[in-house]
Amino acid sequence: MDDILIKDALIVTCDPAHAIIKNGLITVSDGRITALESSDTVSVDSFRAKKTISANGNIVMPGLINMHCHAADSLFRGLVENLPLEEWLGRVWIAEKAILTPETTYLGSILGLAENLLSGATTVMDMFWYPEETASAAKKLGMRISTGGIFFDLPGIGGRCHEDYISEAHQFSQNHEADENVIPAILPHGSYTVSPENLTDAKRIADEYGILFCTHAAETKAEQNDIKARYNNSVIRHLNEHKLLGENVVLAHCVHLDEKEISLIAKSKTNVVLNPMSNLKLGSGIAPVKEMKRAGINLTIGTDGAISGNDLDMWLAMRLTCGLAKGLNMEADALTAEQVLHMATINGAKALGKSELIGSLEIGKCADIIMVDVNNSHSIPLFDPITHLVFGAGRSDITDVFVSGKHIVKNKKITGIDIEKIYDQVRELAPQIKASLE
Repeated sequence: MDDILIKDALIVTCDPAHAIIKNGLITVSDGRITALESSDTVSVDSFRAKKTISANGNIVMPGLINMHCHAADSLFRGLVENLPLEEWLGRVWIAEKAILTPETTYLGSILGLAENLLSGATTVMDMFWYPEETASAAKKLGMRISTGGIFFDLPGIGGRCHEDYISEAHQFSQNHEADENVIPAILPHGSYTVSPENLTDAKRIADEYGILFCTHAAETKAEQNDIKARYNNSVIRHLNEHKLLGENVVLAHCVHLDEKEISLIAKSKTNVVLNPMSNLKLGSGIAPVKEMKRAGINLTIGTDGAISGNDLDMWLAMRLTCGLAKGLNMEADALTAEQVLHMATINGAKALGKSELIGSLEIGKCADIIMVDVNNSHSIPLFDPITHLVFGAGRSDITDVFVSGKHIVKNKKITGIDIEKIYDQVRELAPQIKASLE
């Protein structure tokens, strides 16, 4: 007997065959998918499960994978506005140093990760101070997280120095080697805030543990100019010369690239995260998505933090990614909805090195499943579910979320935590946060 049977579903699998199953059913046992069928060909009565759920004709699909986030920065949402990235960061760091402790980071992580979860993101890659607190918050909510040790050259929160970053990176990686829901990573901030020597130390740790190396790269023209002035190089060439590209590398942004840099990323099989909302809001630019896609780069999608884009909405990020590529190139087929949906699911899983477990609905994979309501005025009639998901659906349409078969969002409510209590705690902290920049 299976644990769960989901029936009456329009299943969008995001598998290699791009299969869509009408009148679909899914069975789950021990957190894994055991069957994917259509009741048109196989009777629902031939399956037995402890719990049966009707999707009521709604879309059932894999959970989204947010590949770039700073969840705890949700505490600072709307605090710093209308500044370019470099000035904006200076203000952000003042607020973070004044407010962040392990306790407030945990609180902010719960807030930001809950927003992700309620939006249908079941896995998040997060770069932030106090990664153990972020991991604990993800575990409390029941979702997957990729995070780990960060690196800066400047003194960090609590006076951290390079030796502290090294120690914390080793410790986090060791603590979570066998943790199914935590994907360890090493996350130096960027080549303009971390020296080549310290970046190399960070990459050495990532390679030692066989884990991910993630950094911001080529986000603004100012960053490119800075690297040119310091090292007489461009950002991606600089990373390449120090052997900081590769299959276990995830580069966030990649807005300002020339043809050679795109080639270097592609040849090294480095992964890229597109963050269109924050790039637009900070006036950073628009990534050359069509050119990177044409080069064969594994493109994924992220929201960045709520302090830069003001929300953590993967549906908006998908819509912007697709629409900007079409509009910028004046080509309606520059990027398809199907390609973008895969960026937000299976491509993210590939970048994380977990495509055998998550990112698509296939037998044997983890049951990371979301339900998308299509019984509403903006979804009827539904001729093309893929196009609808990218251009018509939104985070308010997410009704239910499962991670490894655990029903962690039910009827739009998080089941494992009193989220209203978290909201109240953040409201109590808000005056102190605001005062940090006054």
